[in-house]
Amino acid sequence: MNKKPGIGMAIVVICAIVTVAMFTGCIDEETATPTVKVTPTPPMETDSDNATVVKTPWMKIVFQDQAFSFQLQRTLGYTYYGGADIEECLSTACRIKDGDFESWYAEWIKTADRISGIADTCLANSDNVSAREAYLRASNYYRTAEFFLHGDPADPRILETGGKSRECFIKAGKLFSPPFEVVKIPYEGTTLPGYFFRVDDSDTPRPTLILQTGYDGTAEESYFGGCAAANRRGYNCLAFEGPGQGAVIREQNLHFRPDWENVVTPVVDYALTRPEVDPDRIALMGVSFGGYLAPRAAAYEHRIAACIANGGVFDAFEGMAANYPGPPDAIKEYIIQNPLDFNDMMKAEAESNTKLRWAMEQGMWTFGVTSPSEWMLAYVNYTMKGSADKITCPTLVCDGEEDFDFPGQAKKLYDALTCPKEYMLFTVEDAAEEHCQMGAMAISHQRIFDWLDKTFAEIGSKQS
Repeated sequence: MNKKPGIGMAIVVICAIVTVAMFTGCIDEETATPTVKVTPTPPMETDSDNATVVKTPWMKIVFQDQAFSFQLQRTLGYTYYGGADIEECLSTACRIKDGDFESWYAEWIKTADRISGIADTCLANSDNVSAREAYLRASNYYRTAEFFLHGDPADPRILETGGKSRECFIKAGKLFSPPFEVVKIPYEGTTLPGYFFRVDDSDTPRPTLILQTGYDGTAEESYFGGCAAANRRGYNCLAFEGPGQGAVIREQNLHFRPDWENVVTPVVDYALTRPEVDPDRIALMGVSFGGYLAPRAAAYEHRIAACIANGGVFDAFEGMAANYPGPPDAIKEYIIQNPLDFNDMMKAEAESNTKLRWAMEQGMWTFGVTSPSEWMLAYVNYTMKGSADKITCPTLVCDGEEDFDFPGQAKKLYDALTCPKEYMLFTVEDAAEEHCQMGAMAISHQRIFDWLDKTFAEIGSKQS
């Protein structure tokens, strides 16, 4: 590494730009999609002369803080499947101090407790539909309340609040017909938690979607993020949590691993024990960071008949540096040679950058590391280099026009695939341009499941 004066500082600045820009959603206008102008102007409006959309890099709902606004949008978006109610969310958000993690927890836990209490009362009165609906909302609100607590993994509220989210979801699941089934999937001497959502009470073999979350979601959230949509379309759905996710990190302290096929293979093994599962029509979908995990698994687990990466990730570390000055290898080398300087820089920046602070704390916890430099370098192992061409099943790679979590990575994954493939871009015009189409479940699931319907129909026609 070149130690000449100024070189190290230049790399520090580049690292700061790369990391902070990724977690603030800011990009140069020159690298943006031509039909989108990123400006600091809060409102969205149409420029009739140029037929372009003028908007901020994120949709501000209640909050000016990007992280808070996006998480509110995420929670609100599940209204489509009964996971939230608009006024409950807006009323809660208006009580929260912008950018304050403790205020976020305090107000969401109040709302979650209140709705959970309503559910309990409804259940006691045998008002089962009302109880089911309230338990679903409470589960999502508890998940939301717990979201920013991970700076101290020993905080007892993490287990307590995560547990309440799970308990409410299980109570809701018992009130569905057929009821949701809580499952334990054998995995390396322990089990992985999950849910099996059947289409009906018959044992008729049906197409089945295995759905997994990514960097920070839960299996309970996956109901709103895909399982409900799958059931409506005649698919069984198996949602699970792996190392680094949900109850597995909270209760079992198992961290993310890059060789995700060793996680998914036991899940497929379990699915194939069930008479409801058609062994020739098993799809795997990964959401957010799952856009790396699912393709990685599909590269080596060939019982998967279709793979969906929403949004796709080819190389996680390179994704941190895309569209910003400085080659990834130089940034990586600087972090390796100067970890303490990098740590100090990142911690200082995180004091005023909510999303960076959250992402760093979440990553150190779920990757099982203790410093920002270790967290950043952990991403180096999460790459599809040497694996993408091993995927043989039809694969859908989703991308968002304003998804800046891993910019450019979805298209790079798509380009590296040699299997039957499709690239699906969600745009501002679609009103679904955000990360994983948060807040736009209707159009997201319509397009994704239409692709899956067509893909499985083609598989069926080839077999007949």
